[in-house]
Amino acid sequence: MNTHTPCEVILRNIKIPASETSDAEAIDQARLRLRKAGIALDGDFAGIVKKSVDARKKPLCFVYSVLLRVKYPPKEASLAKIDAQLQTPIDINSMIKRGSTPLSHRPVIVGFGPCGMFAGLLLAEQGYAPVILERGGNVEERTASVERFNRTGKLDTDSNIQFGAGGAGTFSDGKLVTRINDGRCRYVLERFNEFGAPDEILYAAKPHIGTDKLLGVVARIRDRILALGGEIHFNCRMESIVTDAGCAKAVKVINTLTGKGNTIPCGALIIAPGHSSRDTYAMLLKAGYQLNPKPFSVGVRIEHLQSDIDRALYGNLAGAPFLGHGEYNLSHRVGERGVYTFCMCPGGEVVAAASEEGGVVVNGMSRYLRDGKNANSAVAVSVLPSDFGNTVEGAIAFQRTLERAAYKAGGEDYSAPIQTVGDFLSDRTGSLPPRIIPTYRGGEFVKPCDLGALMPAFVTSMLKLGLSEFGKKIRGFDAPDAILTGFETRTSAPLRMERDESGIALGTANIYPAGEGAGYAGGITSAAVDGIAASLHLMEHYAPFKN
Repeated sequence: MNTHTPCEVILRNIKIPASETSDAEAIDQARLRLRKAGIALDGDFAGIVKKSVDARKKPLCFVYSVLLRVKYPPKEASLAKIDAQLQTPIDINSMIKRGSTPLSHRPVIVGFGPCGMFAGLLLAEQGYAPVILERGGNVEERTASVERFNRTGKLDTDSNIQFGAGGAGTFSDGKLVTRINDGRCRYVLERFNEFGAPDEILYAAKPHIGTDKLLGVVARIRDRILALGGEIHFNCRMESIVTDAGCAKAVKVINTLTGKGNTIPCGALIIAPGHSSRDTYAMLLKAGYQLNPKPFSVGVRIEHLQSDIDRALYGNLAGAPFLGHGEYNLSHRVGERGVYTFCMCPGGEVVAAASEEGGVVVNGMSRYLRDGKNANSAVAVSVLPSDFGNTVEGAIAFQRTLERAAYKAGGEDYSAPIQTVGDFLSDRTGSLPPRIIPTYRGGEFVKPCDLGALMPAFVTSMLKLGLSEFGKKIRGFDAPDAILTGFETRTSAPLRMERDESGIALGTANIYPAGEGAGYAGGITSAAVDGIAASLHLMEHYAPFKN
């Protein structure tokens, strides 16, 4: 009897002219490659694992990676000839190693952003029943806080676009793009899809969920953790850590709604605070934990008409349903200093992202359909430790100075200072053009000013250079009527909480710093991966707490 060992192969760099039938043509092309290489297919199964637009040359092409099943594992040489690789799925369960040291209490996780969510989800599914603390509100409360701030200017410093269920990325499009090369990224995408994220995140080159859909995904992950015996305490801010000989014994917290304090015992502690938790950073510094400054970036949000971006990228095919809205990713470097676009939001809006009183911060957001009139992205300049005295305090002060300058220039009511690209490049304040209406808080809370005068000279000069260079790559990027809004200061954490190879904070026995706020990630997917890593480290050392 003939037997075979089926396996999966990914065929890469399949280029097909952009059309409504491109997906089917890419799969046919992948099958043809295998047949020509003498590799036997196992059934008709086929899946698209990556799809991107190549707009560098005309005609436009889609570039695919296609997954097919084959009867026998091909030889490496055969795969190399057809630009293919064996698919090796990540099995998280095979990574789990249970330690023998019993936890003295349940593990505690500080933060319910992507890092805390995925750490909590994995621990809950493995029977560790974690206790999760989140300073902001749940999905419903947080949405109400954001809407109230946008309507009235009344800021809740604990529940806002930065803090609350799902973390900062929840109100920033839900982009899942990452530069890390870790097999667990696929696991993160599959879990998001399981909890309601759209199927296309499994194959899109630049996957996104959309803020409107991500809110529901976060709520379902929350419910799953609770159903498995975990606890989530919203509106609960960590004030200090109770330790004994470097071992975390409990966390002192305060209810942000009532002001009442409480002490929660812990057997191990995962700290995943998010990149804007400056009071948490101050507490950790004062307590003697090892935090070091690291580079970050600051800049502005730029807005164009989405139709202009589509035409610049896609030419006559702009607006074709099978293409979707145009996206870009641009960068330019001079020595150690870079200027680049970041968190591009097709059909999105610039949002008010402050988390401290007296400071204006902006971010970008898109909903799932990305059907807004404007495109926006950050244009950010790298800030080096030498720019702020190479201290954690100096890094935070650098960000805060820009935010307060923006607040003052906007009229001290959380209106944002804006300027057209033409006026910015010519050092004029100017006024709003009629063609592009800023989306920040509905275009009602903006004030024209001289953004360049509010920023350090090196930031202003690099932004001007970047706009000019990017205009050479995308026609109209530096159009005089494009809108700049200040300031984007929370691109990443300005520091890192040092840890060893076991994921444990230096000088401690059971504290695991993780995610973007601890300085180990840069976006939803990488933060989630780091949360998974933290929970794996914890489980490798400890057995579940038995009450």
